[in-house]
Amino acid sequence: MTKTPQRIAIVGGHGKIARLLIPDLISQGHEVVALARRDEQLDHLATLGANPRRLDIETASEDDFAAAFGHSDAVVFAAGGGPDGDVERKRTVDLEGALKSIAGARTSGAHRFVQISAIGVDAPVPDGTDEVWRVYVEAKRDADAALRASDLAWTIIRPGGLTDDDATGRVALGSKVDRSTVSRGDVAAVIAATLRMPESIGHQWELIGGMTPIDQAVRDASAT
Repeated sequence: MTKTPQRIAIVGGHGKIARLLIPDLISQGHEVVALARRDEQLDHLATLGANPRRLDIETASEDDFAAAFGHSDAVVFAAGGGPDGDVERKRTVDLEGALKSIAGARTSGAHRFVQISAIGVDAPVPDGTDEVWRVYVEAKRDADAALRASDLAWTIIRPGGLTDDDATGRVALGSKVDRSTVSRGDVAAVIAATLRMPESIGHQWELIGGMTPIDQAVRDASAT
């Protein structure tokens, strides 16, 4: 059985989900390597108890990613190009950042990989869709396909609409769920659960708020 990872690197380490995930992982005894590009972000990550490392997703090479991961056992890809209308950043962060993370994980020996994607990205994009949204969906879809095709021990989490509501500890999780919202805190808790539950390896799930306690939701989804 795959062992539970002890040293976990987070790409996009200063994002909203990552900042909720870090204390959870640390409380479970993990060392967390949080990657960010700005001084103020690195300083803040240190106050959360993480080991901050500088990495600019857009300019770093695959070897830079591998060096930043160091001897991590697992990688969480939690980066995103942001809510603005910058089409190019959807490609350079959401797709190319994921591809470089996958390559860096393989080079560095971080065999476990959890990726945050988005609900419904395998569905065809309708004609007339906003260009930024189309590129975002395609970037997430292609990043997920690349991870599934890798030899890493992967899990892909595809949340619905993200909110800053308090975490509930209860979700709906499965290969296909109705579109709805989910709190970032519950997304972070699901990621933490997948990292400690090896049965989650090799699964891709959509995630929304629901009524099932998170550990049970992961166990149930892993069995199908």
